[in-house]
Order: sequence, then structure tokens, then C-alpha cells
Amino acid sequence: MHVDLGNAVETTPGLTDETLERLDDRVADAHDRIAAGMADEEFGYAALNLPAATDADAIREATDRFDRPEAVLTVGIGGSALGAATIANALESDVDAHFLDNVDPDAVAALLDDLPLADTVVNVVSKSGTTAETLANFLVVREAMTEAGVDWTERTLVTTGEEGNLRALADAHDLPALDVPDGVPGRFTALSTVGLVAPALQGHDIEAVLAGGRDGMADLSGSLFESPAYAYGAATYALAERGALTNAVMPYAESLETFAEWFAQLWAESLGKDGLGQTPARALGATDQHSQLQLYRAGPSDKLVSLIRPTERAETAIPETDLDGLAYLGGSSLGDLLDAEFEATEASLAAADVPNLRVEIDRVDERSLGELLYAMEAACVLYGELASVSTFTQPAVEWGKKAARGLLGGGDFAEADAVADKRELRVDGS
Repeated sequence: MHVDLGNAVETTPGLTDETLERLDDRVADAHDRIAAGMADEEFGYAALNLPAATDADAIREATDRFDRPEAVLTVGIGGSALGAATIANALESDVDAHFLDNVDPDAVAALLDDLPLADTVVNVVSKSGTTAETLANFLVVREAMTEAGVDWTERTLVTTGEEGNLRALADAHDLPALDVPDGVPGRFTALSTVGLVAPALQGHDIEAVLAGGRDGMADLSGSLFESPAYAYGAATYALAERGALTNAVMPYAESLETFAEWFAQLWAESLGKDGLGQTPARALGATDQHSQLQLYRAGPSDKLVSLIRPTERAETAIPETDLDGLAYLGGSSLGDLLDAEFEATEASLAAADVPNLRVEIDRVDERSLGELLYAMEAACVLYGELASVSTFTQPAVEWGKKAARGLLGGGDFAEADAVADKRELRVDGS
């Protein structure tokens, strides 16, 4: 993986060479703290050990119980689904991957109507085993399978903690069960049992994903000039300090569109605390050059654009044409056009003095994905160290969970009482 900071120097807001040199001393101190946290398996920091700690054999043993399915359905929410979705959606497979990560009744019903339930493996993911949305969706899925004459116990595995409802369910029905890693917040679990079951069931090389993560581990060092992950984390932090409070993540590969969703959770939930943080925005190149780029280039000077692409891709030739004004396209490829769009966007932003960072991976495959996911996790942790925020907690998220649970009668929570205090200023249509 490569990170180019050049277009974030002397921009508005922007960095200078001197800024980066001064920042590098702080990166060295932060790296020492991160390394110590990893060595001691401290909460949160343990996530950066996952490429070496995750047992791929255990995942294979659990998933090999099932014949190659037609589809795999992951039932989880947030970090319990997005890591797996990022990997599954990026790679080609003849096994369809689906994710129930919301409780919209229309969407759930539509998905279950379309799924070949008799040839679908269901993976239910919740560390606590008490996540309301996940368990509600699973109960709906289980009932749909039963009504379709499918023995759900033969088509289900769980990924959960050592105790809780899902662990009890697995024990009661002899379901294959995988452990969620200890000391790791859900949004940091892509390179663990949580993120790798769906890719394993699709037939992907999960060992290569973990090897890519280990490549990212090996690149961590005490200098941002020697570590792509730390270069990205330090630059985004420094730009945010100077006013770039929105980070628009724009992959130039449709296969990485879900990666931008994963990144948004990682960045927002980890860094948005104490009045600090950087808002992640999701875009897709080249599509959003024709929409969002207008704002990024000509709107307020409060944005950073992260441009991400593979340097190798399959090619589709553009046929020759004698149409006026289009002949220049003939003889090139769609990949050539996409690369030209990437470089044009980069130059356009630079010409408008908008900071942008280039992140490149070799190709969209298992190993490069593992490295990219790991690098962004490490970048996030470094950012948190530099900003002195509690990277691994999510108090605002927990507040909302308690309020929803209280409204459903799942306990007495003060947060639920706040709903009654909602101010109303209603405007009705005719």
C-alpha cells in the first residue's frame, strides 16, 4: 500500500514540510504507546494484533460443516456486519453474500422472499448476544426458514462471546460457534472471526486476508515517513486540526464502495468525541465527480478528499468509433478512462487548493484488502492518540441503545425517558 501526502501540502487548509517534520516526533511517541498497548493486549489496542492472533483453521472448521451454499446471510449490525460486507462485496464469488444489518421490515421481508433458504447459511453475529436488532432479525429469519420447511439448526452458525443468549442457543442446538475476540470493539473486528466467516463460506482465501493484515503490521514504525498507515492517520489528524473537518473517502473501484461505509463507521464512532473528530463522507469515483465534486472543489474550505484506487485491474477495451468527438476513446480501455478520471479529480482538487490524499493498493484481492483494512484501523488508532480521544469507546452509541431498549420494555433506562421530552414544531400537509 502507498500513501501520497503531496497534495495536502500548501493547500487550504493544508500542511507544510515543517509541520510534518514536527508531527513526526509526536508520531514516534504515539507509536510507542500503541506498541505497548498491543504487547499488553490492552482493550482496543488488541485489535492491531488480530492478523497474527486470528485462527483461520477454527473458521474453516466451523464453515466446512456446510456444503458450498448458494448464499450466505450475515445477521449483525455495525461492526458485526460491515467488515464482512467489505471483504465479501469486494471479491467475486458464485456464492451470494447478504447482510441483515437493519430492521426495516420491508427490506427484511423482501430479502427473505428472494433468498433460497434451503441453500443459505446464516451467520448470527453479536458479542453480547443481546443486540436487539440482531436478535430480532434472527428470530424473523428462523421463523421464515421453519415456515419454508428448512431445519434452521442445520443452516446456522453463531459468532458470539463466551456467554449470552447466542452462546446458550448454540449449546442447546449443537450449532457451530466461533468466539468474538476479547478486548476488541466491533468496528475493529474485520480481521477476525467476525469479518471472515462470510468470505470463508464464499470460498475466499481468508489466510491471504490475514497475511495482508500482517503486511500492514510489519509497516508500523516510529515515523510517518516509513509507515503508510501512520502517514494517513497523522495527515488526517493534522488537517482536521487546521479545519478539514470532513473527510470525503472516494474509492475508484465499485468493489470498494462498501469499504467507504466501513471506513465511515470506524472514523465516526472512534474519533467523534469531546467536540472533536472528522466527519467521514462517502463518495464513489468516477460517479461522484459528476455531483459531490462540485462541493468539494468550490464549497467551504473545510474538507479533505481521500482518493483510493488499485493500481492493477482487469481491462475492458473501448471499441473504435467514427463518431465525431469520441474517436479519442477508441483503442483505450475503461480502466484507462477510470485512471484518467482519478488523476483529473486529483489535479482539479489541487488546482482549487483543496487538500487530497492518494491511497493506492496493488489490486482488489484478499491480501491487498487485508492490508488496507489493517492500515486504516492503525491510522484511526494513531489519530486518536494524537487527538487524545478515547478511541475505543462509543458512549453516544450506547445512549441510543439504552433509549431504544427502554422504549421496547427491555428495562428501565433514563435515556428512554428523554424521548418524552421531545420538542415538537409540526407542519402538516393538506
